[in-house]
Amino acid sequence: MSADWKSEAAQIRSALTRHVLFLCVANSARSQMAEGIARALAPAGVKVSSAGSAPSHLNPLAVRALAEIGIDISGQRSKHVDEIPSDDVDVVVTLCAEEVCPVFLGRAVRVHWGLPDPAAAAGSEEAKLQAFRDVRDELRRRLAVVFAR
Repeated sequence: MSADWKSEAAQIRSALTRHVLFLCVANSARSQMAEGIARALAPAGVKVSSAGSAPSHLNPLAVRALAEIGIDISGQRSKHVDEIPSDDVDVVVTLCAEEVCPVFLGRAVRVHWGLPDPAAAAGSEEAKLQAFRDVRDELRRRLAVVFAR
């Protein structure tokens, strides 16, 4: 993994005042996990959202992977990017790697953290869950830098 994300984390930290939005296509795994982790780490007063260009459903393995670290995202739902008011967002973090990321119109600072889609993992249930854990752990590492106190 490139260390570029560290400079982007600093950029997010300096730009973040009200609202950070995590975007991917389905809003079912990466962006949902990022939203849950960011909510757990962000200081009071920072709004955290996620959305996608073709929302589907909250992936049960995303819920399970975050539950393992004490974060409950079971009440979250997949949302379309159009549901998020563009003038309310300060920072947009796109998380797509293999697919074309959604476009977000607005004045927000944009950062791209291309992470593999764990929902595309093949193999046993344990192998699939491990793919979610790997993305979860990388998101947690990066977001801990963004929201360092």
